[in-house]
Amino acid sequence: MTPLQTDALHAERLLILDFGSQLTQLIARRVREQGVYCEIWPFNATAERIAAFAPRAIILSGGPASVTEGASPRAPRLVFELGVPVLGICYGMQTMCAQLGGEVEGSDHREFGRAFVDLTGDCALFRGVWAKGGRELVWMSHGDRVTRLPPGFQSVATSEGAPFAAVADEARRFYGVLFHPEVVHTPHGGALLATFAREVAGLSGGWTMGGFRAAAIARIRAEVGSGRVVCGLSGGVDSSVAAVLIHEAIGAQLTCIFVDHGLLRAGEAEEVVDTFRERFNIRLIHRDATAEFLDALDGVSDPEAKRKTIGRVFIDVFEDEAARLGGAEFLAQGTLYPDVIESVSFTGGPSVTIKSHHNVGGLPERMRMKLVEPLRELFKDEVRALGRELGLPEAIVGRHPFPGPGLAIRIPGALSRDKLDLLRRVDTIFLDEIRAAGLYDQIWQAFAVLLPVRTVGVMGDGRTYDHACALRAVTSTDGMTADVYPFEAGFLARVAGRIVNEVRGINRVTYDITSKPPGTIEWE
Repeated sequence: MTPLQTDALHAERLLILDFGSQLTQLIARRVREQGVYCEIWPFNATAERIAAFAPRAIILSGGPASVTEGASPRAPRLVFELGVPVLGICYGMQTMCAQLGGEVEGSDHREFGRAFVDLTGDCALFRGVWAKGGRELVWMSHGDRVTRLPPGFQSVATSEGAPFAAVADEARRFYGVLFHPEVVHTPHGGALLATFAREVAGLSGGWTMGGFRAAAIARIRAEVGSGRVVCGLSGGVDSSVAAVLIHEAIGAQLTCIFVDHGLLRAGEAEEVVDTFRERFNIRLIHRDATAEFLDALDGVSDPEAKRKTIGRVFIDVFEDEAARLGGAEFLAQGTLYPDVIESVSFTGGPSVTIKSHHNVGGLPERMRMKLVEPLRELFKDEVRALGRELGLPEAIVGRHPFPGPGLAIRIPGALSRDKLDLLRRVDTIFLDEIRAAGLYDQIWQAFAVLLPVRTVGVMGDGRTYDHACALRAVTSTDGMTADVYPFEAGFLARVAGRIVNEVRGINRVTYDITSKPPGTIEWE
């Protein structure tokens, strides 16, 4: 993978070398929050590639390996010869110390989770954030520890399990921290990363959505020329922002195809059509393929089989509509940066699967169209910021994540129109009450699930034998981990009461209190 961009907007670049940590993407997000452009590459990137990228600073991520193992990964030697600031995090600190002449050993005192570091020295990384003599809460995740520092380094922090919890070589601007500053569990970690990027490396932070918008429009025009572009529009954040950005660049050369599979939430299909036809005057083909999808899904119970079936039908319908246009040269997709990161964390190599708008696989090679992916260097939160920059309505930009297969995977077991209608009514009540309580923007994702059971109940003077549903709501700051949203009991009682009273066919409501562990990609 070559650098995504090399124009003036990206002139100040920071490089993150990934050693396999499930948190590497969080490092990039924290750096991007400072207006500093960065990319994630695998630790074994060649020296030639790194030199060509010309990073102004480098961060070495954490990872699951042990430096004490002979075959464990190492940073390219060039990293320490470029004369740029280097920050090692956890494993990154350990391999930096080992490669520069220090020693790392296994420890009987491992540290995982919350811990405290005592600040024993001062360095540019801490300046304005932490002061010598203080004690700070951090998030640890290590078994090994540095036992001897390389020449030129000094200790600037210790912990109960590590004599060198943070180290610094001020002359070369090399720093290492054994804890993870990228996670929210290290309260001032974001400030440390900001100090490294802005103060230590001297980066100006000029990478903005306004600048990105202008540069992206120029790139799209140069790439497409007078060609025609077809875009698969789902109504989700990614494809919506991509469509509006491309339309701003090339106008009538863009045609959007909205394949309506009948698995959306209540009113969403109408909202998509109204927004893009009326508000943005984008040429939009609305194909209501509900019957085709439900016929294909008839009797399909396995969730993965549902995904594949939806993907197959989507490709057939999309290809049919694209053919009617008479042959567009370009296919636009809402591919984001996490989809293309060449990372040992998840793929071990380059990403080769084209993201579809339904998260069910790539479009077939027989379509023979060149890809236009204007969002491929952005994270989700950056896409939302760009959407606001482009004037997209908040109802779309701020919408909770919604899986491509839609309600199909929120109904375990076989689907039917009746079940879909039932779930839509339940889901609408849940979200309406969340909005009425002013909680929608505090919650990362909230939805209802129609459980594959029926229960006996009593309503009034009669017995019922109806469906049960579950409600779920989680909070997240980064999409990598999540906690259950702590609704008050009165709120849940009000929602449950409305559902049971207003939705005929539901006689039991439960609230799911499970959380999402780190490293899980999908939300369903």
